[in-house]
Amino acid sequence: MLEYSCEEATALLEKNLENAKSSLEVLIADLQFLRDQVTITQVTIARVYNWDVHQRRIRQAAAASKDS
Repeated sequence: MLEYSCEEATALLEKNLENAKSSLEVLIADLQFLRDQVTITQVTIARVYNWDVHQRRIRQAAAASKDS
């Protein structure tokens, strides 16, 4: 085990605290980026689904007019 003086221990803990705070800031930024990417992905999936529904309706209308 290591033994630190009070000043050394305080300095080490302060350094560790600053490192943890900077890591937290980076993680928060990464999390916001991921939230944005999830939102973009959900919107894209909805658009593709809506496009597919539209295409199926066009095909159904064409098939119905063909049969008439």
